[in-house]
Amino acid sequence: MNGFAATGHRCYTVSVFGQWRFRMKNVTITLPEDLARWLRVRAAEDDRSVSGWVARLLTETRRREDGYEVSMRKFSAVKPRRMEWVDGRKPTRDDLHNRAGFC
Repeated sequence: MNGFAATGHRCYTVSVFGQWRFRMKNVTITLPEDLARWLRVRAAEDDRSVSGWVARLLTETRRREDGYEVSMRKFSAVKPRRMEWVDGRKPTRDDLHNRAGFC
């Protein structure tokens, strides 16, 4: 079928790898022809193969998501605490938005 699925989409087999480049797994993805063309151009502009470009994208996405998860766990681990108000009173809206004291 010359690389086209029955739907007219281009099929690619992409070697997906992360920080352990010696362990790779082939994954086949099917893309519309216009997206496949865009992907080939973007990969070429970055002087990468389609496989390398997709792997870099996935690795960066995973790193961001992993960082978010770690941050969220740290944030959730902090126990709420009661606020101590100056002179026993809560600040007014004007107090909170008065930026002159910060300059």
